[in-house]
Amino acid sequence: MGATRAQKEAYFVRLKELIAKYPSIFVVNVDNVGSNQMHQIRVALRGKGVVIMGKNTMVRRALRTILSEYPQFERLLPYVRGNIGFVFTSGDLKDIREIIVANKVAAPARAGAFAPRDVFVPAGNTGMEPGKTSFFQALGIPTKIARGTIEIVSDIQVVTAGTRVGSSEASLLNMLNISPFTYGMTVSMIFDNGNVFPPEVLDVTDTELIDRFLSGIKTVAALSLALNYPTIVSITHSLVNAYKNLIAVSIATDYTFEGSEKAKEYLANPEAFAVAAAPAAATEAAPAAKEEEEKKEDEEEEDDDMGFGLFD
Repeated sequence: MGATRAQKEAYFVRLKELIAKYPSIFVVNVDNVGSNQMHQIRVALRGKGVVIMGKNTMVRRALRTILSEYPQFERLLPYVRGNIGFVFTSGDLKDIREIIVANKVAAPARAGAFAPRDVFVPAGNTGMEPGKTSFFQALGIPTKIARGTIEIVSDIQVVTAGTRVGSSEASLLNMLNISPFTYGMTVSMIFDNGNVFPPEVLDVTDTELIDRFLSGIKTVAALSLALNYPTIVSITHSLVNAYKNLIAVSIATDYTFEGSEKAKEYLANPEAFAVAAAPAAATEAAPAAKEEEEKKEDEEEEDDDMGFGLFD
């Protein structure tokens, strides 16, 4: 039974109020999420976010009614498909995502359902009677009879991620009391201040952002220098290179300025700079040598004691 006109109008009003109040929206997938699990998620988000559900056709219609006032929400329309809902929030996106995906429940394998991950049956005793050996043989699972029960010889994969669970595989997992899957609300897309991006963007660290930014700056500086086109990031390098060129011209000619005097002095008499550098190096090495000598003397004194005290 569809919603009444009054219910639709109330939904449109509610959606518009939430859009005006909250800058961020999580588009969440709610496949296999039960009512009790949904209630637990709402409780966990209380004071931090608001969960709102609705039929996709009604959601699209509601969004289209506000496009004249909020044109950026047109970017959200392509993602209103499947079994989805919205979580409105003004909190930290990473924290809210953790709350959304934290509530998961174990679920048995159902025939015909898509498997979110690979499923293995572990080796060991199953406790089943030998009469069910043919069931394991039909699935290609190696077994043996041990103490009157069926024992699986080795771990074996029975379900592959992304494929549908077969009826035989589902029956086997249920007989072994294996609930291989966990279901919960998942984030499929994030709308934040007019930008739409996948949840993986939240995993990008500050360090990675800084590294990429610095890499971009280096690239721009290199291109600017190669093209002789000055930019903010290349001007420092251009000034340093120009200063080096001035010193090179001064060295090659009789023209001298304050910055090139020391360079010319060094080239004219390099031995003087070497002599001046030697005492400084000796001064730095002296404390280290003295410390090493004192340490050696202490070790010799300890050896002279030969392990005896003063009054032994």
